[in-house]
Amino acid sequence: MTGFGEHLRVKRLSLNGQKPGHYSLRRVSREAGINPSYLSLIENGKQAPPGEETTVRLAGILREDPDALLALGGKVASDLQKIITSRPTILANLLRALESQPDEAILRITEDLQSGHPENAQ
Repeated sequence: MTGFGEHLRVKRLSLNGQKPGHYSLRRVSREAGINPSYLSLIENGKQAPPGEETTVRLAGILREDPDALLALGGKVASDLQKIITSRPTILANLLRALESQPDEAILRITEDLQSGHPENAQ
């Protein structure tokens, strides 16, 4: 829980250093549609990470990958949950098989599948 908030705070302050005032606690919370005190509690690890919609909005504001930020908060995007629950056994097996693979191999498989050449995804 504190990893999520600390990450948000460090990222926001880093961006604020590049563009003073643009990434202030008040401005980011306003753009995210949340109360500044709520964001402060999250950043200080005194509040659990917010729900998916707020986390995705924060990711956009702070130029973060939404899936990575959700994962840092212990969550998975609802569209991924739907995909996994539609084919739980096969996707669980796939994820377990990919767990020990290097990132480069997984990226190559993903690119092959996205390009429409699944026969190359080996």
